[in-house]
Parts: sequence; C-alpha cells; structure tokens
Amino acid sequence: MNGKLKIKKTLTIVVPVYFNESNLPDTIPTLLALSNQLPEYNLDLIFVDDGSGDRSINILLDYQKQFPETIKVLKLTRNFGSMAAIQAGLTVATGDCVAMVAADLQDPPELLIDMIKHWEKGVKAIFAIRSNREESFIQKFFSYSYYTLIRWFAIPNYPVGGFDLFLIDRQVVEEVNKIQEKNTSILTLIFWLGFDAVMIPYVRRKRKKGNSRWTLSKKIKLFVDTFVSFSYFPIRLFSTIGILYAIASFLYGAFVFVYWAFYGATVEGWVTMMLVLTFTAGLQMTLLGILGEYLWRTLDTSRKRPLFVIDTYYKDNDHIDVEK
Repeated sequence: MNGKLKIKKTLTIVVPVYFNESNLPDTIPTLLALSNQLPEYNLDLIFVDDGSGDRSINILLDYQKQFPETIKVLKLTRNFGSMAAIQAGLTVATGDCVAMVAADLQDPPELLIDMIKHWEKGVKAIFAIRSNREESFIQKFFSYSYYTLIRWFAIPNYPVGGFDLFLIDRQVVEEVNKIQEKNTSILTLIFWLGFDAVMIPYVRRKRKKGNSRWTLSKKIKLFVDTFVSFSYFPIRLFSTIGILYAIASFLYGAFVFVYWAFYGATVEGWVTMMLVLTFTAGLQMTLLGILGEYLWRTLDTSRKRPLFVIDTYYKDNDHIDVEK
C-alpha cells in the first residue's frame, strides 16, 4: 500500500454538568453521533459533574462504562460554578481542537461540523453567536442588556448576542490554562485573548427538559465578575464623579464665603446641607462597595486556593483520584 497512513486528529468536547439528569439521556447520544459526521476525527467527550445533587453522575458513569474510549468523566468535590467546571475540563482536554457544549442542548452541537471546517482552515477560535433566542421577552431583554454593557464598557467588539458554544485550537487552550484566573467569565476570557475568530450565528433553542439552575444570583455574580475582570469603568466613573463633586463643593464654599464677606449675610441652606450630606454618604458607600469588589477578588487570588477540586477522574476502564 502506497502513501502514508493518515493519523486522525482529536476533537475534545467539554460538557459542564449540573443537575442535568433529564437532559443527559438525549445529550450523550447526540454528541456520540457526531463521530459519524466526523469520521476523520477521534471524538473525546469530557463531562464535568459540578457537584450535581441528582442522578447525573450515575448516568454519566453508566455511559462511560459503555464507551470507555470516548467518554471521560470528571467529578468535582462540590459545586464550583459553571466557569470553574469548564476550566476543569480544559485542563484535562488533550484534543487538537477543543469545544464546549452545554448539557441542555439549547446550543445545537451540529454547529460543530461547520466550526471544524473553519478550524481546518487555520482559524483558532470559532464562536457560535446567538442571533436570537427562543425565550421570553424578559430573558431576551436582560441578556441583550448584559452584552450591550460589556460592549460599551469592557470589550467593544464583543459579540452582540454573546455565546456559549465555541471551538478553539490547542494553542488557545494552553493559553487559557496558563492564566488560571479566579472569579471571571471563562468565555469572555477566551474572546479577550484576541485570536482571529469566526462568528457563526444561530438561534438558541428553548430548554425542553429539566429546570435551569442558572439563577438570578448566579447571573448577577457573572455580571459583576465580568465587569471587575475586564473593565475599570466603575472605578474611573466614581473617580470622575469624586473630582467633579470636589470642584462643585469648592465653588459652593467660595460662594458662601463671598456672600458672607461682602454682604454680611449667611446663606440659608439647612435643607440643601442635608441633601448634600445624604447624597455624599450614599456616594461614598457605593464607592466603598465597588472598591470592596476589587479588593475581595485580590484577597481571594492571594489565598491561592484552587479554582476547583477534582474528586475522581473516570478515564478508560480506570479512575484516578486527583486534586487541582
């Protein structure tokens, strides 16, 4: 036989899992079916159980025993959050290119077929951008507002609809693993790295099974984490307000002095003074809160605690206890 044997490249797909027992029986076969559409690639599925309290881990291990060469399972010791779960998956991913897919299938995995084609042409980052969402008006409004604020005050060229599904080159994975930044948005961090990227638009599906664990408190934390990690706007805004407020106070003080010195009268202003004092107190407390957010993250980083802790890594027919 003439010619060299072509060595298959590996596509690794990281799937963070948190209370997804109703989705996994559909998600896992859907992802496994990608091997038929990508016969020239070895498929490597890494499911990261982020401290689920349901039967997610049991379902994952059942499938892992059936497909030990394709499916790997990372079990974290507790719930560290979706961003940490993705980072955990990236640290063990060994593929030539690595993708991230949500376990609820709201982002269609079949987009990976087109994303792979762009990667083969040398593109190192491919993002599936939400052009629309099959969700309520309120969900769309808050999502649009969030990404609009990111574009205005943090990353000007950030995708308007945001993204969850992405495929990145091995080089990008290694760059992300070097950073190990805490309290951040891993998706925004990947985009921030600045590699030339391709955007593929799609309509995000409505969740068909199970209840989303993406609560309001988690959304608020992501919002704060993103702005603190990628923007100095809050600090600069209040620095500017402080300067303007100081100038206004000086001018008002000069007016009071001139009025007293040349006209021999005092300026009546008890109500004005109370308004100034209450406004100043509110402004100071807000500024202290913003400073506290930055300082808390500095303290959290200085402690050098791990981003996540892996309880068990189920790989092939064996499992390994590791700590990260």
